[in-house]
Amino acid sequence: MNLTKRLHSCVQLEKDGRALVIDPGAFSEADAGLGADALLVTHEHPDHFEEGRIRAALDANPAARLWTVRAVAEKLSAAYPGRVHAVGHGDAFEAAGFDVRVHGELHAVIHPDIPRVANVGFLVDASLFHPGDALTVPDAPVDTLMLPVHAPWNKVAEVIDYVREVKPRQAIDIHDAYLADIARPIYDTALGNLGGAPHRRLGAGESAAL
Repeated sequence: MNLTKRLHSCVQLEKDGRALVIDPGAFSEADAGLGADALLVTHEHPDHFEEGRIRAALDANPAARLWTVRAVAEKLSAAYPGRVHAVGHGDAFEAAGFDVRVHGELHAVIHPDIPRVANVGFLVDASLFHPGDALTVPDAPVDTLMLPVHAPWNKVAEVIDYVREVKPRQAIDIHDAYLADIARPIYDTALGNLGGAPHRRLGAGESAAL
């Protein structure tokens, strides 16, 4: 499986000539979802779900399908009958040749006065876990953890403890659009020294074999 990092929380996975794209949101490239055989969206916030990008991907490939939380599925299911699937914690499915299992239920707390929305994480091929906007610990081993490194709902101590709890073989940054370049070495050092797993950062468009 090959991983290509796109901007912010969007990643593209490729295997056997097919592509799976997770969270092509408003902070991602305009073409982030194009070429996907399957799309996964963790939750409804615009930095993870941008309706125009999803529609463009589904229009470009009539065989492409979307799996996501109910709030997102309801926005698209009428326009793409049979191609949009609402999923929740405990579900498992096959998407374009990838085995996907769903973990988690709610977005992390931003502030007690802000209602929490549904958020799911996706474990792909029993290997890579993308948690969306939560620090969900799946009840299965994780080889590559896509790590939400900087967000309005977390702090670096929580991110470090999350890596320690999941115990992946490696952690790769996502949710990084908010993080200024001048601060990146601080995060890289803290996560690398304290997380307990090799930590790496991929630039937009950079790929890695998993």
